[in-house]
Amino acid sequence: MRFIHASMCHVNRWNYKVIIRLIFVYPWDVITILTEKVSGELEMLQRHLVVLKQVVENEPIGILKLAEETKIPSHKVRYSLRVLEQEGLIKASAPGAVTTDNTRPFLRELDAMIEDLAKRAEDLKNIKIGSSIEN
Repeated sequence: MRFIHASMCHVNRWNYKVIIRLIFVYPWDVITILTEKVSGELEMLQRHLVVLKQVVENEPIGILKLAEETKIPSHKVRYSLRVLEQEGLIKASAPGAVTTDNTRPFLRELDAMIEDLAKRAEDLKNIKIGSSIEN
């Protein structure tokens, strides 16, 4: 069985390029397709938290220093900073990014949020779809 999977790739801030790829679907590929987006989101969340950690520990800190310290490309650091600023967790200042009054309350709740995500991931293991399908 085969189908077309379309995904959008951000090329620059004015133009988006659509990438079309053919995927031959085998049972393990379906799981890959279903989990690909979640995996990408978790990776991005991890990056945002690494950047936030550096801001908390080294504020004020600029983009180049963040990229150097985290080994994350500067364009991804910029994106993470923008997301964190939109969420009210950091703000821009002349010498670099600094925390806000919202940062500490967020950090207090962070472990509980991560535990909730871990529990949800663990609950996925309890769904035994393959054992209920007859050959």
